[in-house]
Amino acid sequence: MKGPLTGLRVLDIATIIAAPSAAALLGDYGADVVKVELPGQGDGARAFPPLKDGKALWWKVTNRNKRFVTLDFRQPEGQAMLLRMLPHFDVLIENFRPGTLDRWGLDRDTLWAAQPSLTILRVSGFGQTGPYKDRAGFARIFEAMGGLTYISGEPDGEPMHTGYPIGDSIGGLFGAVGVLAALWARSANPDAPGEEIDLSLTEAMLKLMEFLPAKYKMLGEVHERSGNTSQYSAPAAVYATKDRRWVSLSGSTNALYANNCRAIGRPDLIDDPRFCSNPLRARHADALNAIFAAWCGEHELEHVLSAFHAAHGTIAPIYSADQICNDPHFEARGILKEVPDEDFGSICMADAVPRFRTNPGGVRVAASGIGRHNAEVYGDLLALDEDELTGLAAKGVI
Repeated sequence: MKGPLTGLRVLDIATIIAAPSAAALLGDYGADVVKVELPGQGDGARAFPPLKDGKALWWKVTNRNKRFVTLDFRQPEGQAMLLRMLPHFDVLIENFRPGTLDRWGLDRDTLWAAQPSLTILRVSGFGQTGPYKDRAGFARIFEAMGGLTYISGEPDGEPMHTGYPIGDSIGGLFGAVGVLAALWARSANPDAPGEEIDLSLTEAMLKLMEFLPAKYKMLGEVHERSGNTSQYSAPAAVYATKDRRWVSLSGSTNALYANNCRAIGRPDLIDDPRFCSNPLRARHADALNAIFAAWCGEHELEHVLSAFHAAHGTIAPIYSADQICNDPHFEARGILKEVPDEDFGSICMADAVPRFRTNPGGVRVAASGIGRHNAEVYGDLLALDEDELTGLAAKGVI
């Protein structure tokens, strides 16, 4: 392994997407991540589509760069094994309902007794406290109650979810940031006690909404849906080209607005008194968007892109997955990488983001089968031999 987190040891006992994503992000930068699953059934995300030959592709990406063991720590023997493992780890990531680990004899004080410097990341739908703490959590719930869904969609239409559970991915990012913040504090004071991080995935979505609470509290205004147009700049929308492709236009500064006007051959719009500042352009957004939409509709995609690029405008094609995979810039950057996989030989996924020059991380391997590294991990960490492992497997502990 390589990367700035080489030497960091992470025990991932979480399931599904958000919390395991946080662990994978740490693994991208060199952390040694061991993922624990229940014997036999494994993580429920192993069954999430899309599937190829019965294997979940999503699973292989979300749980990249990990070693896989099985352990039933609901059983006393499994709990004892988990506590024996903890001194070998710096971080524990879990996403059980609040209080679940406590009921299994794995409360915070017990975990810290086994590893006093342990950073514990607790991921849940609504946090470890409050009246909603026992509610189930799913990405659509986080997105709905965190404010994202309400502001997405057409003004006269229903609120819209994205076509991907972005609430889980956002939660993973906040989880990784939280762990790194705790580790930075520890680097300054290695003898400090362990840290416990309470990550509410709904609050993570709410945090992304930035000014929405301030707008309501200070102005008494609820931020409403505006479709593909922007409420704070214009022109800004999605336009169809003559060949029925799609582009997205943005740019709020006067200089960028001027470039966009030149791109469509309308320099007269630059000094139009209706459009001479961004607040004025936003006020007359319908008129501006109609002009740009009409121009794009008269030209094919390549002409549209060429005209805007020549004028240093701010437009982009709206890519589908096939366009992403065939884009020359992405290819030159090497962001999409064929990663070794035990089932398919290799599988395509995005490499580590962002990139480090002197000590880069990277995606090394796709997720493996259930318990693939039982012998390796338990042999190294707990000095268990083959007979002991066989006995534990027979009892359903691993």
